[in-house]
Amino acid sequence: MPQNKPKPAPVKGIKHVFAATRYSIAGLRRLSGETAFQHEVLLFGVLLAVFIFIGASLSEFLIATVLFFLLAAFETLNTAIEEIVDHLASDWAEFARNAKDYGSLAVMFMLLSNGAFFVFVLWEHLGA
Repeated sequence: MPQNKPKPAPVKGIKHVFAATRYSIAGLRRLSGETAFQHEVLLFGVLLAVFIFIGASLSEFLIATVLFFLLAAFETLNTAIEEIVDHLASDWAEFARNAKDYGSLAVMFMLLSNGAFFVFVLWEHLGA
């Protein structure tokens, strides 16, 4: 288990904006190593390619992008929950299983939302 380091001093003013940006970029770097996130990015790329092929509107691209960002946010929070739970529970614990299941469920709801919108746009453009 890694050793704890002292907390850095709080940053204020404009330096806080730059520090927060660095923290966010560091989080994105770590998240990009997660298999689930890699799959979600790949699927978003496929979705965009299909949208280009079928001639989706700008508003449809915008909604799909917002839904993807929400999915990425949920995936980020789920990964954070998993890291915290793994740190707190070195052995099996019901609270750990439940917390991870809830986080996974939240991601699944966002995947379903993205999928439902994708199917809706296909339906609108390709007709039934």
